[in-house]
Amino acid sequence: MTPTSNLHVVTNTALPSPATLLRELPRTDAQADLVANSRTAVSSVLRGADSRFLVIVGPCSIHDPEAGLEYARRLSALARELEDRLLVVMRVYFEKPRTTNGWKGLIMDPHLDGTNDIPSGLRLARGFLREVLNLNLPAATELLDPIMPQYIADLLTWAAIGARTTESQTHRQMASGLSMPVGFKNTTGGAILPAINAVKSAIQPQAFLGINEDGQASVVTTTGNPDSHIILRGGDDGPNHGPVGVAAARALLAKNGLAPGMVIDASHANCGKDSVKMPDAWREIAAQRVLGDCSVCGGMLESNLVAGAQPFPGPRAELVFGQSITDQCIDWATTEEILRETHALLG
Repeated sequence: MTPTSNLHVVTNTALPSPATLLRELPRTDAQADLVANSRTAVSSVLRGADSRFLVIVGPCSIHDPEAGLEYARRLSALARELEDRLLVVMRVYFEKPRTTNGWKGLIMDPHLDGTNDIPSGLRLARGFLREVLNLNLPAATELLDPIMPQYIADLLTWAAIGARTTESQTHRQMASGLSMPVGFKNTTGGAILPAINAVKSAIQPQAFLGINEDGQASVVTTTGNPDSHIILRGGDDGPNHGPVGVAAARALLAKNGLAPGMVIDASHANCGKDSVKMPDAWREIAAQRVLGDCSVCGGMLESNLVAGAQPFPGPRAELVFGQSITDQCIDWATTEEILRETHALLG
């Protein structure tokens, strides 16, 4: 018989079920309380019931858990100091969308060598999230693969749907069932309406194909996620983090019957992917909130121990500790400076 299946498949390796991984690396009561309380706080910020400014800050991606935890320790101390005016959530990104090809993140390639040891990546990611929560620091990530929430979502406070997947029906449906606030980025071209349509879809009940905790294919039905919102990240035509871009987004939200709250990314196209320009983009975002624009609920920063980014792939032993191997980041000193500055201005 002529074969018609798996003609281009080399291997098909079974993963541990989500239930297996959750038993192996369970959340503690303290971790669960932190996740639940921080989700409620983020929701309150987005709804305007909490006057604090939401800050999603951290490395573009986690590639070295040791460096990531050093960053988390510093951020945890700063977050406690500034918590009366800033609600700080650490950016803990394990999956990286690629325009063509490249390293796909810690879960997909935890050894940074192209071996794609995903079972080890899942364990490493879940273990890392537990360590971050043990520092009393909430965590945020981008959810790229629709089965990933079953493995790590119970440890997340906030999630993003990226510019490349905002228009994906699969991701909109997934977001409708997530238990945390979810932000949809405008497209890489800069269009805001697809993100607004994503929010409109995610707040509605959905039914779709997924997996259950035992890893079995299943039909998932949801209630809809009321804490869905948009994220402005700029686009091919330039940045949209300034007052003109924010006003346009707010008007479009109102036209579509949605609340005005939004998060604005100071990185990506809003700084031209140039970390040197990111602090000024952040200051312009924060200034709008300081001047009373409550639709600007929060901001995002790509930040690491060391500024910039280093070439990768390359010898792992030669990598600079605490420097990004994906997008450029601002360094820790700059991060601390601009967050303290924002805290003072919001006083």
